[in-house]
Amino acid sequence: MPHKACTPTPTSPATGTGEAGLGGVSLKRKVTLLHGVSIIVGSIIGSGIFVSPGGVLAYAGTPLAALLVWMGCGIFCTLGALAFAELGTMLPSTGGEYSYIHAAFGGLPAFLTLWVNVMLIRPAAQAVVALTFAEYTLALAFPSDCPAPRVAVVLLASCALCLLTAINCWSVELTMKIQTVFTSAKLLALFTIIVAGGVFLAMGNTEVLSEHLLAGSPSADGVPLAFYSGLFAYGGWNYLNFVTEELKEPYRNLPRAISIALPLVTTVYVLVNVAYLAVLPPAAILASPAVAVAFASEVLGPVQYWVPVFVALSTFGSLNGILFTSGRLFIAGAREGHLPPALAYIHLRAKTPVPALLVTCLLSLVMLGVNIFFLINCLSFALWLTIGGAVAALLWLRYTQPNLPRPIKVNLALPVLVLLGCVYLVVVPVVMEPSSTGLGVLLTLAGVPVYVVGVVCRRRLGYVTSLFGE
Repeated sequence: MPHKACTPTPTSPATGTGEAGLGGVSLKRKVTLLHGVSIIVGSIIGSGIFVSPGGVLAYAGTPLAALLVWMGCGIFCTLGALAFAELGTMLPSTGGEYSYIHAAFGGLPAFLTLWVNVMLIRPAAQAVVALTFAEYTLALAFPSDCPAPRVAVVLLASCALCLLTAINCWSVELTMKIQTVFTSAKLLALFTIIVAGGVFLAMGNTEVLSEHLLAGSPSADGVPLAFYSGLFAYGGWNYLNFVTEELKEPYRNLPRAISIALPLVTTVYVLVNVAYLAVLPPAAILASPAVAVAFASEVLGPVQYWVPVFVALSTFGSLNGILFTSGRLFIAGAREGHLPPALAYIHLRAKTPVPALLVTCLLSLVMLGVNIFFLINCLSFALWLTIGGAVAALLWLRYTQPNLPRPIKVNLALPVLVLLGCVYLVVVPVVMEPSSTGLGVLLTLAGVPVYVVGVVCRRRLGYVTSLFGE
C-alpha cells in the first residue's frame, strides 16, 4: 500500500473524538442502528451456544438452575451495556473501556487495560474463533471419527483471518454488510433449533424435560463458575462502544442498539437451551462436545448436516465483529501515545484503520500455533477487571466531573450493581482457580515496565530533545 494512502488522525483536545481538526483524516459515521445491533449480536453469538452449554449445566447442578444462570447472565450484561451507554455518549471516542479508564484514572491504568487487550485478550479471542470456524468447516469434509489434521485447521483459520482483515481494510460498508448477513444466518440457525425443539414438545415429547428439569441439586460452589461460563458465551456485549465514533446519531442509536440486541440474545440463548433440554437428557449434554450436533441428529433428520455450516457461519461473523472493533482499540491507544503513532493512521479512501487491522491480524496469526485455551481462561480475570475499571470510571467521573455533558444518565444503582458483580467475578477465580488467576495477574503487571520504558521515558526524552532543538 502506498505511503500516502494513510494519514494520522489527531485527537481533538476539546472532544477527544479524533475529529481531524488539524488536517488529518477521521473515521466517518457509517455505522447505522441495524449495523450496531449486528455488531453486538454478531460479536456475542459465536460458537459457544452451539458447542458447549454443558459447562453451565455441569456447574449449575440442575437444568432449571442452568436456565436461570443463562437468564441472569443476560440481565447482568444488559445492565453493564446500559452503564457503558452512558460512558459511550459522555466520552464518544473510539477505544471502549481503555478511553474511559484513561479519562478517569490516567495513563498507567489505561495502558494496562490496553496492554492486556491488545497483546493477549483480543488476539487470543480472534484466534480461538478462527480455529473454531476452521474446525467446523473442515468437519464437512472429514468423517466424525477422523478429525481434520491440525495443519489444515491452522491454515484455514489463517485464511479466514487474512480474508476478513483485508475486507475490514477495504471498506466499512462491505464489512457491515458481511456482519449483517452473517448475523442473520446465525439467528436463522438458532431459530431453527428453537422451532425444532418447540415442535418436538408440541408433539407430546415432554418426558425428557419434565423428568430432568428439577433433577439433581444446585451447587453453591459451582454457581459462580456457571456464571463465569455463561458470561463467556455473552462476550462481546460491550463491543459497540469501540466504534461509537463511527455510529450515526450515537446518543440515540447506542442505547437503542443495546436495548434491542441484549434482550434478543438473552431470549434466544434461553430458548435454545430449553430446546436442548427438551430433546437431550442432561447426561447427553454433559457428554457431548458439540451439543447442537447431538440435538440435530435427534430431531432434524437429513437437515442435521447443516449444523456445521451454521456454526461456521456463526463464527465467521463473530470473527468479523471482533476484528472490526479491535482495530479501533489500537487507534485509541496510538492517539494517546501508548502505541506507535502509525497505528492511528487512517486510509485516505476507505477511511479504515489499515495499520491497526494489520497488526491485530498478525498477533492473531502468531497465536494460532499456541495452546491458547488455558490462556483465555486465565485472562478472564483481566477481562472483568478492565470492565469493572470502566464502570468505576463512570462512578468516579460522576463525583469529580458532575457537570460533564451526559446525554444518557442511568440510575446510580445500576453501575454500583454492575461494579459489585465485576468485583465478584474478579475475586471468585482467585479462590477457585488461583493458578490461572496468578498467571493473569503476572501478564497484566508485565505491562508496567513496558509503560515506564515505552511511554514515560520516551516522553521525557522527547521533551529533552525539544529543549535542545529550541
